[in-house]
Amino acid sequence: MKPARRKPAALRKPDHFPGDNVAVGWDARHLLGHAEFDEFRFVNCDFSGADFSRLRFSECLFEHCNLATVRLAGTALQNVAFADCKLLGLQFTACRDMLFGVHFDQCQLRYASFAGRTMPGTRFVGCGLEEADFADADLTGAVFQDCALAGAVFQNTRLAGADFTSATGFIIDPETNPLLGAKFTLQGLVGVVAKFGLVIE
Repeated sequence: MKPARRKPAALRKPDHFPGDNVAVGWDARHLLGHAEFDEFRFVNCDFSGADFSRLRFSECLFEHCNLATVRLAGTALQNVAFADCKLLGLQFTACRDMLFGVHFDQCQLRYASFAGRTMPGTRFVGCGLEEADFADADLTGAVFQDCALAGAVFQNTRLAGADFTSATGFIIDPETNPLLGAKFTLQGLVGVVAKFGLVIE
C-alpha cells in the first residue's frame, strides 16, 4: 500500500521587514550598487523595464509596484510576494532555480511565463493571468483563486491537486496535463473536456 501523497507545503508569506528595509517610491536607479535584498518591502515603486538580472531577493514583498517587462535573467526570487503589482510579460522562467518561491495577490500577470518552473503549492489570488505560459511547469497543489486564465497555456503541466474552483477562462487538456486530485466546479469542467466536444448541462 502506497503512502498518501502529501500536499505541497505553501510558503509563508514574508511579513518581517526591518525599519531600514522599507523602500518607498524607488525606481531602477536605486538598485545600482546592490546585489542582494533580504527582508525588504518595496512600496509604490516603478521598476518598469528595469534590469533585475543576477540580483537576489529573499523574504521580500512588493506592494503596488510596476514591474512590467523587468528583466529576470538569473534573478533569485526566494520566497517573494507580490501584491497589487503590474507584472506584465515577466519571464519568470529565466529566474534561478535555487529556492524559487513566489506569491501573487491581485496582480496583473498577462503574458507572463512560468514555463518549466518548479513551484508546487504556489498561490495566485485575484490575478489576471491571460495568455500566461505554464508549459512544463510543476504546479502541483497550486491555487488559482478568482483568477482569469483565458488563453493561458497548460502543456505537460503538473496540476495534480491544483485548485481551479474559482478560476475562469481556462482550457486544460487532461491527456497532456496530469490532473489527479485537481479541483474544478461543474461549470469549470467545460474547460477540461472542451477538446472532446462534450456538452455539460
